[in-house]
Amino acid sequence: MTLSKLTSAVSALALLLGAGCARAPHPQNIEPATRGAAYQAQYRAPEGRGAAAPTLVSATMNLSRCTQDAGYLSGEDGAAGGKLSGAVPASLRGELLSRGDLLDLRVPQDDTFTGSFVVSRDGTLKLPFLAPIPAQGRTTAQVAADVRRALVADGYYGVTPAVSLLVADFAPARVAVSGAVFEPQPVDIGGVPGDSIDTLRQAALGASTEGRNLSVAVRNAGGVRPDADLARVRLTRGGTNYVLDLRGMIQGRAADDVMLLTGDEIHVPTRHCFQDALMRPSPISPAGISLYLSNLTQPATGNAISAIGQTVREVPYGTRFMQAVVDANCVGGARATSAKRSAALFSRNPVTGISVVIERSIEDMRARADRDDYDPYLLPGDSIACYDSGVTNIAEVGRVVGVVTAGFLIP
Repeated sequence: MTLSKLTSAVSALALLLGAGCARAPHPQNIEPATRGAAYQAQYRAPEGRGAAAPTLVSATMNLSRCTQDAGYLSGEDGAAGGKLSGAVPASLRGELLSRGDLLDLRVPQDDTFTGSFVVSRDGTLKLPFLAPIPAQGRTTAQVAADVRRALVADGYYGVTPAVSLLVADFAPARVAVSGAVFEPQPVDIGGVPGDSIDTLRQAALGASTEGRNLSVAVRNAGGVRPDADLARVRLTRGGTNYVLDLRGMIQGRAADDVMLLTGDEIHVPTRHCFQDALMRPSPISPAGISLYLSNLTQPATGNAISAIGQTVREVPYGTRFMQAVVDANCVGGARATSAKRSAALFSRNPVTGISVVIERSIEDMRARADRDDYDPYLLPGDSIACYDSGVTNIAEVGRVVGVVTAGFLIP
């Protein structure tokens, strides 16, 4: 190949590669955040509005679409007259029996009715020679009272005998969780792995469990979304609806964390708005976020070469975009070559199911003290990709041109 042809080929290659150095166009599926129409507002007030104008406006924009008034999260919802659910109904209090629970029944000096029994699938306690006794959703004291009455009514005792009924082990419960949670589905709660069993407790009489609480079911269904209406969580049991107030679980106050039974249904309604106050760890929030990362500065077989030991990182719920970008090693380095990086957040609107892409200049985020309004929270399933600066891109173009040129000059 002649030198002139080689020069023309290299020039054409350089122009082609140089076109790749231009800034990539903005994503086409970004939500209209500046109008407050995004799932979570990401907007900074324009400069020059005056010193009295607040700089951070996203939280206000988010709450503007809420279905209750501003006192909602403080428990002072005027439209509903304060705390919505009031006292938890007596029928939901205490440790209630569910099918599969293991019971220890003792009648003094009576081997016939003394023994271990399991609450049947139909929710009844079946004892020898007696009609089935309802047990599902009742306390041991209520069931024991029915046992005493049945023993007298059926002629086994002339006077009411002493009866002891204790829970030896609570069975797991399957409940359905729907509404404003990240993973609506039936969940199994209350089970204890074999390697976690406390043998001393298993051998003791009586039993207690927090594993069948409402908060456990909600978390096992992915945790509440930021648009959840925690004041009106509905529990359906045996055809009866109960409205429970779970706002205290976010605020560190007392809440209606009732014990659930197999067959219960939980529905978390939505307020149709993003609530920044719910973006914090709590018993009903997602346990954390598995964040998918890519930080490859050069084509490679894995992320380890780019200082990422694994492609998935666990970050706390409430982590913001910029915090994750730092965690992904996308920030820092030589200013001359690394300053103009950018990062893209790939998310999904949990209400509409539509994918969302948010791109930010890393240096703009780092330099602005008001970046919180422009720094979205991460949601479960989000992914982050980092892009190199223009200087790094040009260096890569030079490297490729050098390789191609060397290939042409080799005899």
